[in-house]
Amino acid sequence: MADNLQSSIVRDFRQTLLWPIQLMRDDHSLDTVHCPWNTLSASPDSPWLEIKDEFLQSSPHLSEARYQEFVTFLPFAQRFLYGEGKHGRESGGYGESPIHIFTRTDIRQVRITLHDEPQPILLHVLHVELYFFFDIDVAMLAFEVTGTDLPLKSAMEVMYRLGRTYPNYWDDTGEGGHCAQSIEWLDYQGKVMARSDYEDKARYLAYVKENHVPCVSLHWLALLHPLVPHYSGQEGALRYREIEYQRMPLMAYLSFDDVSQLSRGDLIRLGLVCQPWHSETLPFTEHFLQEFEKYNCYDRYWDEARQDPWSTTRIMCTGQNFVVVGSHQHRVFTNEKTGIKRHYQNQYFLLFLIAHFQKAALLMLSDRMVQAISRLDIQREDSVKAFRARIRQATAVFLRFTHRYWFENVSDQAVAKDLFALILRQLDSVSLFEKTRRRIMDMAEYLEGEEIKRQADTVVRLTVVTILGLIGTMTSGLLGMNLIDLTQTSLLEKMGYFTLVFIPVSVLTFYTVIKSRRLSQFLDALSNEGAGLRYKLAKFRNVWLGKLDEQ
Repeated sequence: MADNLQSSIVRDFRQTLLWPIQLMRDDHSLDTVHCPWNTLSASPDSPWLEIKDEFLQSSPHLSEARYQEFVTFLPFAQRFLYGEGKHGRESGGYGESPIHIFTRTDIRQVRITLHDEPQPILLHVLHVELYFFFDIDVAMLAFEVTGTDLPLKSAMEVMYRLGRTYPNYWDDTGEGGHCAQSIEWLDYQGKVMARSDYEDKARYLAYVKENHVPCVSLHWLALLHPLVPHYSGQEGALRYREIEYQRMPLMAYLSFDDVSQLSRGDLIRLGLVCQPWHSETLPFTEHFLQEFEKYNCYDRYWDEARQDPWSTTRIMCTGQNFVVVGSHQHRVFTNEKTGIKRHYQNQYFLLFLIAHFQKAALLMLSDRMVQAISRLDIQREDSVKAFRARIRQATAVFLRFTHRYWFENVSDQAVAKDLFALILRQLDSVSLFEKTRRRIMDMAEYLEGEEIKRQADTVVRLTVVTILGLIGTMTSGLLGMNLIDLTQTSLLEKMGYFTLVFIPVSVLTFYTVIKSRRLSQFLDALSNEGAGLRYKLAKFRNVWLGKLDEQ
């Protein structure tokens, strides 16, 4: 079999990177709704501009593409993605969409220099968008690049190396492992706006040593500006940290003159986003890959026999990757209006976005639980109170997330329904949701148990005080209320008698409260008919002497 790396040409190449990040806040602001989009809009040096969706009333018309996208989803998913219209908002319904989208248009091209390639690869930047979600401290960066007539090897290299936020290691030449030699953002005039620094090993090592978190490459830092990493020394009102693996989730669309020329090894490398290699080989063992097509391929439009000309589209999904390949000459695949290409740009992207947002939000909530537990010091009352506040706040956010953002199905259209289920299964999001729910409910039950225990302890103390106060009450009742006749005394004498009685009674009451736990143990022993006199006397002595029994 001939090698396809240079002979197979990708006529239309598209790659969309989706980078989930966690937005950081201080403890004092956790109980308020965070609106980072307002902060970003108010930033004077921000290159980001908020997108006014054409669904808004101010838009003159709705495009047919957006209409097709809209009707793909079920009503609850439509409300999440697009909000409600004018009448729904006025009647107190769902309101506007909880999604706020920003874009920047100053980055027009990306230049990728590879280690073994004499010429860099130049791609056009189609979209740079930043998604914020109401009430969830997660943002999603969407970065889409396009190219035409790329050799298959170049397309594979771009897919494998572009979405790396930091190197895993450094090779013998000092270059970052799995990373491109350099990645540069270019403006309208072709000037370099930012460049990667994967080769700067000292910077990455020093940052990890000091902060215990990975260091983000300079070109990705520049892209997100004015957002800054949480542990960096830079000043910024919006701070973030990574929440997943260093290689960003990606979507890719590749069209070939004849997709049937691709070998099984080529297709698997594209689906798993592996480094390019000889077409007649597999990236891993045959045993490991024997069920790749069963679990990772959606072959509704794919036929190995090629009996129908339209059956040349394969969709491959591994959760982290969503790759579509097909034949460039067939209308079903390349049609800009109703074909797979249009669906990839609209419906499939939203399916991928929703699934990865759900996973990122669940990881963010899990991270909050870990932070709350790690800061708990049961010996300090202020720490316990802060822990309760954090857990209650996380529980409230999770409940709102569940009812507003959590869907296991977003469409009844066959393809969209199947693809979303495939992505969720590959991401294992349902299992992550159940684990997060159990952890949060365990925390809530712990707080409820602590509250019940505290209330029960208070009741015991009050009961002890009441029992001992009952002795004085009954005594004064038997002797009568006129034991001391003060009717003929002056007001000053009455106040003196009152003070004379009030002070020792108050001292006795407070002293009883202080000893209430020991007294409750004595009363419990006193009511135990099976206990001997010596045991009861020992408990009586423990009211003033001895060690308090643990409860």
